[in-house]
Amino acid sequence: MVLDAGTGLMNLARSLGAQPFAGTVLLTHLHWDHMQGIPFFFAADREDAAVQVAVPGPDDGQSAVDLLGRIMNPPFFPIAPQQLRGHWRFDLVESGAHTYGPWMVTSLDIPHGGGRTFGFRISDGFTSVAYLPDHRPTALGPGGDGFGELHPAALELAADVDVLIHGAPYTGAELERADEYGHSTIPYALNLAERCGVKRLVLTHHAPLRTDDELDHLATLLRPMAMPVSFAYEGMILDVA
Repeated sequence: MVLDAGTGLMNLARSLGAQPFAGTVLLTHLHWDHMQGIPFFFAADREDAAVQVAVPGPDDGQSAVDLLGRIMNPPFFPIAPQQLRGHWRFDLVESGAHTYGPWMVTSLDIPHGGGRTFGFRISDGFTSVAYLPDHRPTALGPGGDGFGELHPAALELAADVDVLIHGAPYTGAELERADEYGHSTIPYALNLAERCGVKRLVLTHHAPLRTDDELDHLATLLRPMAMPVSFAYEGMILDVA
């Protein structure tokens, strides 16, 4: 199970060695940074691969292939999605409960901007992970602290999960920038995790110009929390058993 399809898919392919990819790729939405890795996922672009790509259903009746093909197609790219090698399925997904192999997935609409966006809750029946990388909580108003309302769908997805992976590109002082691009601030993610009783919070989708040293400094400024809080980094592995 792969959540979103940025250029990190190339690192996933390397970790598989000589093995083909067989599994599901859940896309929260179709912004560039969440799907540009698909044509470079060499562990899946081979004859013995089996890939299911789940795309949030649009309002205009387009198919999943049509949607992906709007950016992955000449003249913007040399091949179209259906030209990838191996067995690929491109499915539209609506909000609700779904099953992908051993995984039970709940997908709910989350405000972001610039197209339909999902948040996901994934469980194997024993542990659970909520994934909300792109979320604009101010879409419902400023909330009690000014960083945005605790969105009902976000509360449902994150309730009592073992791990909440939440986008937090900006600090509280950068709220205007966060709101402009449809993102959350660090204080909002902390508040949501606390309200939902999550066991571990991972902050991700860092601001593009933020350096590692700056992220380390931000980590020292986090207020004490009842659960471990960490900033995601490339190659990070979490044991959620």
